[in-house]
Amino acid sequence: MKKIEAIIRKTKFEEVKEALLEADIEWFSYYDVRGIGKSRQGRIYRGVVYDTSTIERTLISIVVRDKNTEKTVEAIIKAAQTGEIGDGRIFVIPIGDAIRIRTGERGDIALYNAEQEK
Repeated sequence: MKKIEAIIRKTKFEEVKEALLEADIEWFSYYDVRGIGKSRQGRIYRGVVYDTSTIERTLISIVVRDKNTEKTVEAIIKAAQTGEIGDGRIFVIPIGDAIRIRTGERGDIALYNAEQEK
């Protein structure tokens, strides 16, 4: 099992969500987050200079079976990529175990219902 965390532009969230659903990833968490990037320029809006070093992004967190890792990563890249600085990052983290609280099932079966197995 792997945990995939993707930090993406807020404007790309809906596209990434649709791409994940098309890749049969039906469950994930997301959070609005703020971070600091390399760019340290100010932007001027109506005569006021705004600091743009703090960036608003969306963090998507997904735990998938090993066999679904690559298709999940590819779906995120395809939907979130603009080719410009600030597209974000994807992190793939190994998961040791998962436990379904309701039934006590352990391992990757705890991620999905057995009757939904494809």
